[in-house]
Amino acid sequence: MTKDPDFYMTWTDAGPGLGLDTRITLLVTGLIFLSALLLGAWKYHGIRTSREGAAHIYVDIAHRAALMYSFAGLLLAVFTELSAWPTAVNLTADLVILGFFVAAIATYAWHGWRRDTTNQFRGDIDASTRLAMAALMVGEVGGFLVLFTGFLKAQF
Repeated sequence: MTKDPDFYMTWTDAGPGLGLDTRITLLVTGLIFLSALLLGAWKYHGIRTSREGAAHIYVDIAHRAALMYSFAGLLLAVFTELSAWPTAVNLTADLVILGFFVAAIATYAWHGWRRDTTNQFRGDIDASTRLAMAALMVGEVGGFLVLFTGFLKAQF
């Protein structure tokens, strides 16, 4: 029986690979997912060792955020790969969004480690926190709009 050579293609024969912007986005997304798994182990430890049977709320939030952000990163990678914009534009948009994702996860984990609050926005919010939140909103929404408009331009 003759083997079909097309069936045995190697990954290098599969045509053009993913763009550098997409590969970097997937790399960072993979690291975020790995952090979600590790945060899940921390959360489990908190559940097993606490009297209440629950991890600190910010450990829980960090775990959930990392899971959600890792899947959001996959969505970013798809829009990046299908975008009409140059690699540098897409990569900048991706890294702005992913940078804010990572900063949020790190902040939640920090509060979980310190066990210093159950609501980081309770009480007086200083100007630097308000500025950081405004930057987060502009960066995430603006970064995605860059990718989305690149997708629309290329596909429609």
